[in-house]
Amino acid sequence: MRTPDKLVYFHTFGCQMNVYDTGKMKAKLTADGFATTDDPTEADLVLLNTCSIREKAVDKLLSTLGEHRARKRKGQKVTIGVAGCVAQERGEELMERFPDLDLVFGPDGVPHVRDLVARAMEGHRVLDTEFLDLENYPFIQDVDPSVHGVSSFVTIQKGCDNKCTFCIVPSTRGVEASRPHAQIVQECHDLVARGVREIVLIGQNVNSYGLKTPGECTFAELLYKVAAVPGVERIRYTTSHPRDMGDDVMQAYADLPQLTSHLHLPVQSGSNKILRRMKRYYTRERYLEVVDKLRAARPDIVLTTDIIVGFADETDDDFAQTMSLLDEVGFVGSFSFKYSPRPGTPALKMKWSTPPEVASERLTAYQNRQRELSLAWHRSLEGRSVDVLVEGPSRHDEGVVCGRTSTHAMVNFPGDIELVGQTLPVSVTRGFTHSCRGERL
Repeated sequence: MRTPDKLVYFHTFGCQMNVYDTGKMKAKLTADGFATTDDPTEADLVLLNTCSIREKAVDKLLSTLGEHRARKRKGQKVTIGVAGCVAQERGEELMERFPDLDLVFGPDGVPHVRDLVARAMEGHRVLDTEFLDLENYPFIQDVDPSVHGVSSFVTIQKGCDNKCTFCIVPSTRGVEASRPHAQIVQECHDLVARGVREIVLIGQNVNSYGLKTPGECTFAELLYKVAAVPGVERIRYTTSHPRDMGDDVMQAYADLPQLTSHLHLPVQSGSNKILRRMKRYYTRERYLEVVDKLRAARPDIVLTTDIIVGFADETDDDFAQTMSLLDEVGFVGSFSFKYSPRPGTPALKMKWSTPPEVASERLTAYQNRQRELSLAWHRSLEGRSVDVLVEGPSRHDEGVVCGRTSTHAMVNFPGDIELVGQTLPVSVTRGFTHSCRGERL
């Protein structure tokens, strides 16, 4: 192997889409002689791939950016770039605020990262926040050279056409465009050849895949095509919009054993009033109807969700409805947050009467109850035999490996690293809040 010409350090914030985009940038830059490094102090290029879904993520970026800029102040030669949603949202502001920042580009700049980086490293300050033409959008086919695990993301679309009043994604990632299914299937083939056994299809609203593209298959049809790829053992996907969850996708749960028995189905609130204010375009009743149909198709399916507390004018009764939905569905896990006002979103103009301290109390109450349900679910697995797809060594215990069941339960059990990539029967001996302990059968 030749010595790499340059070293690049990536710091990825936020969602699965950002993780995937970072992988694609690695693939593109590798072709230009870059190798990745885990040590930012030795990097010729530092790229921060950012998230703007909550203000806290923006604060983290600014703190991290300051650490890397300090190298320049010490006279070290390094090119610093900011990519992702914060770059798209605040590109000009970042360039003006930080004169030593070399490169800023949004998500639509990822396909052209080689050219953008080359210009920046030649001494030009580069700002690229233009959205690309949706016709023949240049989805990247190159596979992340660092992929070596048993599970891998595969993007199926970019952007979002929904107008949820709390969400900044449509303004940072643009309108929706579906990736051709032939590209998706080919990438799955390429990943399987690298040892991947689980494909995770990702998009802002996967259920609407293909609907805007004449002649393209539907999301349900795509699931069947991916399941037909030899070597694909499991299929997951995120994120799914309850409004667009069709009967054909639910039927796939009855037909495709590759589809895992876990679905992340964001609900955001249990109150119809709040759902209307969020412009989610479904009701609590519709959500529960979807849950019932999913469980009819796949009786062992488990659900996780997203929850926002303290949204515009949320009353005690509205929050009580969210709490009751948590128990009625029996979510095994949640990503739950206090509402975070985002620039340019319609929610900023809404009536506001939920004090921050009340929102904090509600979030604590929700998370406490969720932990109880998560613990109860993991304990319900005790004494049962489950099939675990081994992902790697335990982070904490030597001689222990970990993996997930089809229901996405994390199981740690004694074993050797050679077991990675195998699906093994494991007896669950102890359930905890976030994982299980087991013994190989």
